[in-house]
Amino acid sequence: MNEHTPAPTQQSFSPQRLKGIVRKESLQIIRDPSSIAIAFVLPVVLLLLFGYGVSLDAKHVPIGFVVDNPDTNTQSFIGMFKHSDYFEPQRFITTHEAKQALKARKIFGIVRLRSDFSDQLLSFGEAPIELIVNGVDANQARITEGYILSIWQLWMSRTAQEQGKPLHIPITIEQRVWFNPALKSRNYLVPGLIAVIMTLIGAMLTAMVVAREWERGTMEAILVTPVRLKEFLLGKLIPYFILGMGGMLLSVAMAYWQFDVPFRGSFVVLFFASALFMLTCLGLGLFISTITRSQFVAGEISILVSFLPAFILSGFIFDINSMPVVIQWLTHLVPARYFVDIIQSIFLAGNVWPIILKNCAYLILMSAVFFILIIKKSHKSLE
Repeated sequence: MNEHTPAPTQQSFSPQRLKGIVRKESLQIIRDPSSIAIAFVLPVVLLLLFGYGVSLDAKHVPIGFVVDNPDTNTQSFIGMFKHSDYFEPQRFITTHEAKQALKARKIFGIVRLRSDFSDQLLSFGEAPIELIVNGVDANQARITEGYILSIWQLWMSRTAQEQGKPLHIPITIEQRVWFNPALKSRNYLVPGLIAVIMTLIGAMLTAMVVAREWERGTMEAILVTPVRLKEFLLGKLIPYFILGMGGMLLSVAMAYWQFDVPFRGSFVVLFFASALFMLTCLGLGLFISTITRSQFVAGEISILVSFLPAFILSGFIFDINSMPVVIQWLTHLVPARYFVDIIQSIFLAGNVWPIILKNCAYLILMSAVFFILIIKKSHKSLE
């Protein structure tokens, strides 16, 4: 080579080398169906399991009724419960029998109508009831108590109208429920579950990528090639990004068609936000992969730092505002927290831009932090 001829540089970015890495990784995905299973089978299994198995709705709750003096009014009141999907009323002769059934978990609550139930109703226009609820499950107890009181107020209102008397209740509530009028817990659990699933998919897909190269002894071969660091990382990310977004589309389709969750926002906005979130999760998984050279350890760490925090600290099930202040601050480190806000808003409320833009900004920041750490750590590993 002429000394005046410039030597070919390996510093520039090469689309051809990138294409080669992408092709290599794509072939690896095809040969190893576990990645395809993580992207497409895992979301289906988790959505079916949680979508049908997890519900915060109180339906068909067994309730015991003790009526000291049965008459037409008590029959009318109990009839309201018989025609409700929320309760399965059971009659008991004495309060002692009902309490024994409550202790044995055969019923969840007791409604007692005293002997002066009808007299109080006719004389004062009021019909007080005695209510006992099993408080072992505090959330279920609050929901059940609320449903019983709602039926009681509805029955009182109808009875007062039939008798032509005013209802003596100091406060009358006219409630409107926005975004989820049917109060179906599935409508917000399923979108939140998509965020948790995407966290697990994104982290697991890339958590074992670099570790696998070290375990199989192929990393040394890659190190002696002219492939640059950016090409190597992009070549690893692109196939799994496409795979992860495919799993996201499948999850959204199941939420809409299988679980009848309303979709009131823009699919384009959801796709863009999902892409940001997927990049963040892939960055987290790739960072885990760069700091460990064992696939087993990488998989375990990815579950501990992605799935569990996403499940517990994202607001998917547990309200963040009800958590201690220290835990609330800790939730800011969980990427799923921001995507849960986005996806629940897009599904149920539409494009609420203040929520979408703020949370997308956090996702951009977190993904940038992960990729900066990856580049710094990868330099050390590849030297």
